[in-house]
Amino acid sequence: MIWDTHAHLDDEVYQEDFQDVLERIKSSGISRVTNVGYDLPSSKRSVQLAQNYDFIYAAIGVHPHNAEEFSDDVMVQLQALAQHPKVLAWGEIGLDYYRDLSPRAMQQEVFIQQIELANKVGLPIVIHDRDAHQDVLEIVKAHPPKYGGVLHCYSGSWEMAKVLLKLGFYLSFAGPLTFKNARHTVEVARNAPIDRILAETDSPYLTPEPRRGKRNEPAYVREVVRKLAEIKELSIEEMALQTMHNAETIFKLV
Repeated sequence: MIWDTHAHLDDEVYQEDFQDVLERIKSSGISRVTNVGYDLPSSKRSVQLAQNYDFIYAAIGVHPHNAEEFSDDVMVQLQALAQHPKVLAWGEIGLDYYRDLSPRAMQQEVFIQQIELANKVGLPIVIHDRDAHQDVLEIVKAHPPKYGGVLHCYSGSWEMAKVLLKLGFYLSFAGPLTFKNARHTVEVARNAPIDRILAETDSPYLTPEPRRGKRNEPAYVREVVRKLAEIKELSIEEMALQTMHNAETIFKLV
């Protein structure tokens, strides 16, 4: 019973073998997948997938790469999507200073606006943070999410994690946790409270070992859970149940 809490199954790379991907999800014991939007069209696709498949849930929002697309009309449409019962979170939102595809000031403004929208509609947030740790911290301190949040594919330090945990955030780990050079991420996973960690793939990106270099898919979240279990000195089954319970708590499915 494993929940891949962050995937992009609507990505075009799955078009040719989508049903096979779904079959591998089921045969691998993955019981739930959250499909995460990054702009208005992908948010609509996420909700459609959630309507079509009982084990798929949706998150909606505008990624920092797409911040320039955010408008009053997009805001209104996202708020309408947020009313769907299978929309569990607002995301992925945040800051990306690595690729800088949108001006940083605009990224920050859109990030803040979406935190406020999530607070308005009663959803936790899912944060994308790449090379923007300090600004992400400052924004969530100044504009705290009322319904909690997740740092997706956590890449920050343990010092940053301690602040986020005090603010009520959950830390989600993906394929990079399994990489040989993942010393800092392993340290965070080891120190983080066991009731505040999640597992994800970020499919089709960030494929875990031993499949690194190939297209990722939700079935491979098992490798992330396996690594978390190793770090926490638990069985895979215990870790799967714990991360499932954690996801149910933050996404209010208890």
